[in-house]
Amino acid sequence: MKGFYQVTEILKEQLLADVNVNTVTTGDITKIDLSKQTIYPLSHIMVNNVNNEDRVLRFSLSVLAMDVVDVSKEEVVDIFIGNNNEQDVLNTQLAVLNKLVQVLRGGNLHQNLYQLDGTPNFEPFYERFENEVAGWSLNFDVLIPNAIDIC
Repeated sequence: MKGFYQVTEILKEQLLADVNVNTVTTGDITKIDLSKQTIYPLSHIMVNNVNNEDRVLRFSLSVLAMDVVDVSKEEVVDIFIGNNNEQDVLNTQLAVLNKLVQVLRGGNLHQNLYQLDGTPNFEPFYERFENEVAGWSLNFDVLIPNAIDIC
């Protein structure tokens, strides 16, 4: 049984293939040194739970995609945009997660039996961690074949 390894590794590979991802981590996010500026843009994979359903395993997953928000020292001219790149960060990190969803929905991951089930949920976050980062949290389910044979 390699289901856990397969799911986390295939998601890591897919995320690292994106030009807007520099680092992919997994596990307890509080154990990651988020203060290092060189690790961004960062994607973080969390396996929330796994359900055994007949002939498939349902992985309930969350992926965080984030980057550092740079604050300009220049005077704010446009109050809609402000004096930082937060909108740029939100745009690029949403694109990272949207691409992941599309590949799971009908791309090569789907064809390799890593299949999205249900409707993914994207939720933005701002200043979530100790340094100023923004991004998105994606919650979704992936079905993979249950490779355990009882014979």
